[in-house]
Amino acid sequence: MRFFKNVLIIAFLFIPLASDASVKEYTLNNGLKALIIEDHKAPLATFQIWYKVGSRDESAGKTGISHLLEHMMFKGTRKYSSKEFSGIIKRNGGSDNAFTTKDYTMYFQTLSSDRIGISIELEADRMTNLLLDPKEVASEKNVVMEERRMRYDDDPQNLLYEEVIASAFKAHPYQWPVIGWMSDIESIEREDLLKHYKTYYSPDNALIIISGDVNPDEIIADIRKHFEGIPNIKKNAADRKTSEPEQKGERRIYLKKEAELPYILFAYHTPSFPHHDSFALEVLSAILSGGKSSILYRNIVREKQIALNAFADYNALTGDPFLFVLGATAAPQKESGDLEKALYEEIEKIKEAAPSEKEVQKAKNQIEASFVFAQDSGYSRALYTGMFAMLGDRRLMDRYLEGIKKVSPEDVQAAAKKYLSSDNKTVGILVPVKK
Repeated sequence: MRFFKNVLIIAFLFIPLASDASVKEYTLNNGLKALIIEDHKAPLATFQIWYKVGSRDESAGKTGISHLLEHMMFKGTRKYSSKEFSGIIKRNGGSDNAFTTKDYTMYFQTLSSDRIGISIELEADRMTNLLLDPKEVASEKNVVMEERRMRYDDDPQNLLYEEVIASAFKAHPYQWPVIGWMSDIESIEREDLLKHYKTYYSPDNALIIISGDVNPDEIIADIRKHFEGIPNIKKNAADRKTSEPEQKGERRIYLKKEAELPYILFAYHTPSFPHHDSFALEVLSAILSGGKSSILYRNIVREKQIALNAFADYNALTGDPFLFVLGATAAPQKESGDLEKALYEEIEKIKEAAPSEKEVQKAKNQIEASFVFAQDSGYSRALYTGMFAMLGDRRLMDRYLEGIKKVSPEDVQAAAKKYLSSDNKTVGILVPVKK
């Protein structure tokens, strides 16, 4: 979860965290929660609404339905026609968008602060009045299927990542891609979307965050006016509590695809934040791949010249345990076996000898700086507040940096030994096929 891979360490102690800002919390009678972050530095405000539903809440045969529903939220309600939502925001000088993850879906708009009431009214309307016109559903399915072709089917490295995730998880729904499998997207009908919408787009399954130049008392009154009359419906949802069983041996997949160079991915099961090992894994990721002075770049790319690039990535902010991923693209004339061996050697070095205090401190500085520096806007403060709130409590933000600061070289070595083992690994190898 390194928010900017190569961020400069720029006076991060002087940038306020969202948890330190003026945050007021409210809960409406229907269970809708609202957080208002007051910040008068600029006459702007960001509205975000988070729904606790993502690909993990889907069923086999209907993967991608959360992402498709996100698209359909812009296709009209009983009050506003298709695409009118974004048109209203743009005519008022604002911008809007949305995204879906494995754990949640988020919609947002940024506007002049005196017009943020527009977002409140529009989002309340589409929480309960979505049309889901059959013609629009059919059209948007084609849009999403083309998006899938471009992002995955026609991108060998992304396709390999998708295959590795699907192989690493056998029971947990994290195995499913957020965009969905192609045949599943094609099979989704209007009735499926309506059921998903009616199940999860409910006040007690939502969180509103407004950040910027606003008056909390005025804003919450407007939120109550538009949202408090919406009834709860999430009682129909079945919360999924599937746990992934322990992996007992290496899994290996090969993907043959038109490509120029071999590409390798390693994926190891790891705990998520706030597990005590998550902090050491975060630092390990930065040591391995935090810029051009990092271990993987220095040893594999620059010195041995086996790879064109190499990286490590650890996403700690997931609802359930996810993965620590390492990857690299082979240099021209280099074989995937040589690259795989080089990656193993770097992992074994950390297991055999703890990194230096200097390496660990540098990684911790990078993480702290990027974490704080990334929140230097109303939108991003709301974003990070929401991500931690989706884990259960926005105040977990405070524990994140506290945990990072306590990591020692021995902690990093112990985490590498504990999790980066052969029996806990899924290997993916892209085998280039010439046209």
